[in-house]
Amino acid sequence: MPDERIRKVVFLDKKVEAAYLKLADATSEEQRLHSQLEEAFKELKKSNERGIKIPSKLWPKEYARLGIDNLWKYDMDNGWRLIYTLSGDKIEVMVIILEWFGHKEYAKRFGYKVG
Repeated sequence: MPDERIRKVVFLDKKVEAAYLKLADATSEEQRLHSQLEEAFKELKKSNERGIKIPSKLWPKEYARLGIDNLWKYDMDNGWRLIYTLSGDKIEVMVIILEWFGHKEYAKRFGYKVG
């Protein structure tokens, strides 16, 4: 049976939201990233589990401090990663956008070696 709950995409805080809005009026590369994020948000509204669930043992301290109980990664073009968590009840699911970054920043945040 499909999950019929209402899905909303929200930002962790005003700072994350402002960074997203700023991309729309920036350089062409940043505008492309904005478009990719918009597409990712549409996909996540269809199914909040479109990304890859990250095991809690791999979570950086920054995320563990948020008091979340799940963490997801959505891969985008050109090595961009969108990091989000899910929160909800029987009626609604909230996809909470934590941050996005390029491959090198992602590897650094998660403690992977970049060659």
